[in-house]
Parts: sequence; C-alpha cells; structure tokens
Amino acid sequence: MFFASDNWAGAHPDIVQSLVQHASGFAQAYGTSDLDRRVEARFAEIFERDCQVFFVGTGTAANALSLTAFNKAGGVTFCHREAHVIEDECGAPEFFLGGSRLHGVDGPAGKMTADTLQKAIARFPEGFVHSGRPMGVTVTQATEIGTLYSLAELDAISAVCRQHDLPLHMDGARFANALATLHVSPAEMTWKRGVDVVSFGGTKNGCWCAEAIIIFGDRFTGELPYIRKRGAQLFSKTRFIAAQFDAYLRDDLWLQTARHANAMARQLADILAQSPGGRLGWQPEANEVFAVLSPTVAERLQAAGAVFYPWKLPRTSDITLQEGEQLYRFVTSFATTSSDLDQVSRLLRN
Repeated sequence: MFFASDNWAGAHPDIVQSLVQHASGFAQAYGTSDLDRRVEARFAEIFERDCQVFFVGTGTAANALSLTAFNKAGGVTFCHREAHVIEDECGAPEFFLGGSRLHGVDGPAGKMTADTLQKAIARFPEGFVHSGRPMGVTVTQATEIGTLYSLAELDAISAVCRQHDLPLHMDGARFANALATLHVSPAEMTWKRGVDVVSFGGTKNGCWCAEAIIIFGDRFTGELPYIRKRGAQLFSKTRFIAAQFDAYLRDDLWLQTARHANAMARQLADILAQSPGGRLGWQPEANEVFAVLSPTVAERLQAAGAVFYPWKLPRTSDITLQEGEQLYRFVTSFATTSSDLDQVSRLLRN
C-alpha cells in the first residue's frame, strides 16, 4: 500500500521492454539517433504542431532549464506561492538563473489567478532597476495540491502574460494526469492557451527516468542546447530516454496509465471520506488525495503497511483542523491496485 508518491512506483512493463529492446547495438549519441528523431516527431504529432524537444533526466532540471531559456539580468519569474518550483527544488531554478529569482503569487486552491498575477507584476514597475524586472510566469499543472487550472483560467493568465510580453511556462510533472481529467488535447492545454514552454513529465507516470522540455516556436530555442549542456543534462546515450518515451507515447499508454492513477485516486478519496472521523481536504482532480484524519487512525494504517505522509496546510486553505486532526497526502500511480484500496478500506472499518 504505497501512497507516498508516484515517484515510488517502478517502470511500466512496456517501458522496461523498450529499454531492453534498445539496449544492444549502436546508435548515434547526444540526441541524434533515429530513435530520438522518431520520438521528437511523435511529440510534434501529439501537440499538433512543430516543437523543439530537449530530453533531460529530472523534473527539476526540466523546470530550471526551461526558466533559464528566457532569463534576464535582474529577472523575476512569477509562480504560485506554494508551487513545486519555489518550494521543493532546493533553489535549483535560482541557481541556474544566476541571480534572477522566483516570486510567489497568492491564489486559492494552489493556483494563482489573473488578478493576483497582475497585482504581483505591478510590484515591479518598468524601468525601476532596484526591484528587478518581470521576465516570465510558470504554472503547475496539476498543482502541488492536486488541483487543476481550467482552460479558462489558463486563458486569463495567458492574457496577462501577453499584456506584459512575458513567456508562459507550464510545469507538467503530472501533465498526463491533468490532461486525463480535463479531457482535452495536449494542444488545447498548452500552446492554444498561450503556453510557450512545457516541462513534460514521464517519470511519475510509468517511466524510469524521462522528462522533456517542449518549446513551441523558435523564440527560446537558440540558447537551450547550450544551457542543457552546461547544466549537465545532455545525456550522451539519449536513446535510453527516447526509448522510454517511445513506449510511453505509443498507443496512448501515457494516457492509460494516468487515467488509471486518477481513477484509483477517486476511489481512495471515497474510502477516506467515509472513514470514521475522516474527511477530504478538497476533491481530488488528478492522482493526489488530501485527507484529514486523526493521527491515531493514520498511525494504525501506517503500522499495517500503508505508506503516506502528513502534509502542511496550504496557506490559502479554508480548512480548519480540530484538535487531534492532521492533513495527510496520498498519491496513487499506474501501479496502484484495487487490492491496495481494499486493504485500506478494511483497515479503516476495523
């Protein structure tokens, strides 16, 4: 019963088989093999337009290098105050940005709004060198608390970005989970909403170690090859990242695994909501479930083998914890089974 993180899950068998298939023989290095090119073409097909694809090994690298693509001296990139990029990447974006910084923006349910973004940008008036200058915006889809930006919300944020001529980046570590819930195409959730750069995640959804930076248009592509090399993310044997994506994107495996994880999350949410004294913090929209439980109940689940973590209350949350209550996070994955959920249900009933 592993609900600590979708990073704990292994690799999907189809992806393992693809790695085995491409493990022997020789292939051109540094992203120039036929397999690399085939996967790049598949990304263009999925996003319904030409795009530049840069394979990297981690989500942190994808985010940090993406933001570096539109870096400016004294630059400020706006993100939600509790986004992963500002809370959980150990300063990696600022490190690679070389002095530019992230600025947290308030907003309910883990999401900035067009209004809060507009107010945040106004704190950095044009030409006032002492405060720095706006250089970009990044949104997390799905957010750090498992909520989703609707297409209308993305449109509103994108309109603010266009007003200020700011590029828009999407942290898509759980891109497939968001897409599976919104029932839209990758194009409709990204460049058709004004997104310029996407950190496209595969590792949390069945890959072994596969992330990609997707850039629409040629505005930011000139520096990325050098930024990736300098950032130690240009793998010589990129075919092994490409091999993962080759299987991941074939026959919509990536959407199947995401739909399964999301379905498991909805079922788990129902189980936790119906447990004695338990309730949901908010409805899950992807594959993360946040539940309020008593520590006694949580400890009983953990003693029986359930793995999950306590979670701090979001700053903008309207949840009130009573004495003897704690918020916990449960994350499902492609590897979560109905048997796992049945065990949790039985433990909660006993």
